[in-house]
Amino acid sequence: MDLYDVAKAALRPTTRLLFDVKVSGEQNVPAEGGLVVASNHRSYLDPPLLGTWFPRPIHFMAKQELFKMPILGPLISAVHAFPVDRDAADIGSVRRALRILKEGGAIGIFPEGTRNVSGEAEYKGGAVLLAATAHCPVVPVALVRTALATRRLRGAHVEVRIGEPIVLQGSARKATKAELETWTTDVESAIERLMSG
Repeated sequence: MDLYDVAKAALRPTTRLLFDVKVSGEQNVPAEGGLVVASNHRSYLDPPLLGTWFPRPIHFMAKQELFKMPILGPLISAVHAFPVDRDAADIGSVRRALRILKEGGAIGIFPEGTRNVSGEAEYKGGAVLLAATAHCPVVPVALVRTALATRRLRGAHVEVRIGEPIVLQGSARKATKAELETWTTDVESAIERLMSG
């Protein structure tokens, strides 16, 4: 049992104590094989909440600044997260993500790129590009009312809604800009449908 499993075992009862947590759609998660987990991002609670309640371990791609923090950096590294430079073409992080996917792991990405409290940020195409390159599905997830939970910190009703896998039709190598935009819109629409319940 590594630190990820220990953290998950500790956080499940903790989050249930703090919040009214409801998880749905767990049956939609493939039991094996690489997959990209794409979720909305409204709160600092989102990564630990998603990592705790998603049925499979997730390797989160997180902004590199977090890894420079004295306590947080080593902690998130120990639970499978790895840094990505959002301001440059970070080939090393992309290769690492692809290797994890091809080895059958799950990569976690927030397509909005950062916390999006307003819900109006544009979705970026990194999630679908990784999935198409690794020939694996995207599993959309909606994290509901986590921004409220951040403010109340106790008793808030939060939900983790997991959607059906999205299989991208086509090849990343041959994909046009229009196809990438269509794939990204498909993922965004799936998350929005989950949000609306």
